[in-house]
Amino acid sequence: MNVMQDASGAEPAAAGRAGTIVPVILSGGAGTRLWPLSRESFPKPLWPLLSERSLIQATALRASGAEFAPPLIVAGEAHRFLIAEQMQEAGIAGARIVLEPEGRNSGPAIAAASLLVAESDPGAVIWMMAADAAIGEPDSLGEALAAALPAARAGWIVTFGMKPTRAETGYGWIEPGAEIAEAPQGAMGARAIARFIEKPDPETAARLFDAGFYLWNSGMFVFRAGTLIEELALHAPELLAAVRQAVATRSEDPDFIRLGAAAFLACPNISLDVAVAERTQRAAVVAADLGWSDIGSWHALWEIGAKDEAGNVAVGDVMLEDSSDCYVRSDGRLAAVVGLKDVVVVATEDAVLAVHRERAQDVKAVVDRLKAAGRAEAVSHRRVYRPWGFYESLMLGERFQVKRIVVKPGGILSLQKHFHRAEHWTVVEGSALVTVGGEKRLVSENESVFVPLGAVHRMENPGRIPFTLIEVQSGSYLGEDDIVRLEDSYGRA
Repeated sequence: MNVMQDASGAEPAAAGRAGTIVPVILSGGAGTRLWPLSRESFPKPLWPLLSERSLIQATALRASGAEFAPPLIVAGEAHRFLIAEQMQEAGIAGARIVLEPEGRNSGPAIAAASLLVAESDPGAVIWMMAADAAIGEPDSLGEALAAALPAARAGWIVTFGMKPTRAETGYGWIEPGAEIAEAPQGAMGARAIARFIEKPDPETAARLFDAGFYLWNSGMFVFRAGTLIEELALHAPELLAAVRQAVATRSEDPDFIRLGAAAFLACPNISLDVAVAERTQRAAVVAADLGWSDIGSWHALWEIGAKDEAGNVAVGDVMLEDSSDCYVRSDGRLAAVVGLKDVVVVATEDAVLAVHRERAQDVKAVVDRLKAAGRAEAVSHRRVYRPWGFYESLMLGERFQVKRIVVKPGGILSLQKHFHRAEHWTVVEGSALVTVGGEKRLVSENESVFVPLGAVHRMENPGRIPFTLIEVQSGSYLGEDDIVRLEDSYGRA
């Protein structure tokens, strides 16, 4: 089995004999503790935080090889085209993307994946991973997976327990128990789990760390699809029944599997740990030292980042003077930091965050306040990605807005109209095929089109290079919800 190159750039690792292993990647959540970079419209797994690959690409590549089936990715409707495009960019063929009508935590997500896998092979081994974790030691990951497989095939639900490096209060902990007869023993042999420990207070975390044998719960699991379904039936029958109905009422097209909305929304919001792992008698753990991080905060990125001699991590156009142990990132403009210690500074096009590293978990409170105030910065960037390309707001006034729109080759916007705004389009690069009021024409560089209020219109790219146009909107209301789609190539309402 080959565990492919990780985001760190390490070489693949080999790990023993295997049959069909199905990687299941859960890509949910907004990653609000990594605001202002991670937002609902473009969350943490889609960002290249550690290398040129995004986190979800790096995760998928860890399970790429002859012994693995193509990955099954569980995600939200809003990110489906972004994920599909990133899989294509990473050279990952055949990925199946399962769309949740709404996030319901890892319990319903992995239940749906297990039922789908079991339709063709109940004995298939599932390797469940979060889309946004970092692995610094891919060789050790291959060894851990090899150690987990015999126990998983024998009917155990196996997690990877991370050897702790500090008295962490943000993770759940695991107490390993007795050896498992079906699993080869040794330094990484699987053991039964004596108990799960919820995120502890500082005093309890210090005691667990000092004891030397407790482990962090990584949230990665290895099990047979049929095993998990049996345990769901025993410990979470209502969840299983709802997900069964959602799978039975799914719709499919060549690219996506959409779970039945009514049934899935009836599922409880519950993690796999709470639904099954903490209740089952078949939970096991493999102790591993993987250089693992769930990248849950800017402090975590500082910990695993490449530091200069003063302990600083600098990403992008950054200048540091007389500063130490800082994490500074800029995705555009110059970010200069002078005379600071233990701070995080993150600058994007529309927001700047400055926070003490030890308070990095509290960034979520800022996002909550932005949402309460109805601020767009809480959920989206100036650049917003769509299946056809992207747009970004350049200027916003009281009754006008200026946007840059880039449409990739073959991209086609919906046939639509607006009730409250007119639009002026000027092509500045490439050529656009434009429809306005039933008339179609090709518009090239330095040519313009006017779209009156209420006119049915569309733009598309019939060429081989992206086209760019500047759109000037004017009217009494400029919100994105002032749109009536009459026809859409991407199945959007």
